[in-house]
Amino acid sequence: MFDKIKTFYGTSKPVPPLQCGPKERDRLYRRLRFQSFLAGTVGYSLYYVCRTTLNVVKKPIIDSHALDAQQLGIISSALLFAYAAGKFVNGLLADHSNIKRFMATGLTVSFIANLCVGLLGLFSGGGTLATTTLFVVFAVLWGINGWSQSMGAAPAIIALSRWYPLKKRGTYYGFFSASHNLGEAISFVLVGLVVGLAGWKWGFVGSAIAGAMGVAVILLFLHDTPESKGLPPVEVLSGEAGDETEVERESVGTAQKAAFGNPYIWILALASACMYVSRYAINGWGVIFLQEVKGFPLATATQVISVNAFLGIAGTVFSGWMSDKWFNGSRYSIAVTFGVLCSVSLGLFLYSGSGMFVNILAMVLFGIAIGVLICFVGGLMAVDLVPRRASGAALGIIGIASYVGAGIQDIISGALLDKHKTVVDGITTHDYSVASVFWIAASVLSFLLVGVVWRKASKNNRQPN
Repeated sequence: MFDKIKTFYGTSKPVPPLQCGPKERDRLYRRLRFQSFLAGTVGYSLYYVCRTTLNVVKKPIIDSHALDAQQLGIISSALLFAYAAGKFVNGLLADHSNIKRFMATGLTVSFIANLCVGLLGLFSGGGTLATTTLFVVFAVLWGINGWSQSMGAAPAIIALSRWYPLKKRGTYYGFFSASHNLGEAISFVLVGLVVGLAGWKWGFVGSAIAGAMGVAVILLFLHDTPESKGLPPVEVLSGEAGDETEVERESVGTAQKAAFGNPYIWILALASACMYVSRYAINGWGVIFLQEVKGFPLATATQVISVNAFLGIAGTVFSGWMSDKWFNGSRYSIAVTFGVLCSVSLGLFLYSGSGMFVNILAMVLFGIAIGVLICFVGGLMAVDLVPRRASGAALGIIGIASYVGAGIQDIISGALLDKHKTVVDGITTHDYSVASVFWIAASVLSFLLVGVVWRKASKNNRQPN
């Protein structure tokens, strides 16, 4: 049984080279690699819809007295901790995998978990299930969702490594990174609309439908390797060869060991963890913050938070292209600059008034900054540091650190908010002052750590990009 599973999910075997002319071969190569890029980007955006549903429905769940803020924080952290461990394990496995089957399997499990949570909520409304039972089952399902979510990013990014040369990777990685923001935007807007019309349970059902659509896209358009299509590997394709060195031609295991021994990657991992604290603070608690502190209705709050997701698309898309085009592949100066902007915009959002303009402005700046940081600190700078065959390992290191940080954030934030809550006429509100300091401090520490790596690399006359 194990051998069959290993064979099913293993990297596709090469097939005999296609018997065709160079022009026809190049045309087919361009078509298949663009399909793979598109499938990875769209598929992962729908992964995100299945991941962020809970961020939209926290206030309705609290108002229904089904669960409290601390319980929701624990449930959110169950996803994030499972995701962190999964990012590490599945990042290593993805280097050896058939990325189409690997990625489709993860999203299938994810949309089933969302569907089960929605059905659980529907059957718990009349007191059929005790609050404790709802909490435990919800947390288990959300933890399963977290693990399956970790099967999404690595295959999509490995597709870029397998189909695109190094000189184009930054540009397409930037476009791919927009999938994070696109998925968040879809979740905040469309899932928020469904929740407003039909209740929080149907928000999970709607996410499940989106996830099923993503599975179809992955199965139809994501391709494993050029060699499995009778095409040459990207590094030897005429006109498409990257600058692969001898170490990049080493075995997968040797390349992964080199990634684990690189100290720059571990410092970047800690920087990404801090960045993810601030990122998930807004994505996870921003909607309820606007409702409780600034008096926004649910529909308006979700629309304001969705601005950061939409603007993040611009940040991710142009960051990779800009660094490749104008900075000769260097990411660090850009990362530090936008790290500072992230901290400033976070403070503007948390400490400004309830005016629509200032809150949208804060989300515009925050979205652009986080978009750049997700692309660079959250992945691309680490991928640049390792051989192509170890892309998944580098992403695994960054991923486990990032989502451990996000998970710790949810537990700490939920506990702080639940400790400083008031209940008046059955309506629960929270004091966000202590949590706000925690979120901003993490954001500042993130760009300081990136600056440390940049400075050390410069002293060693080795720019790690």
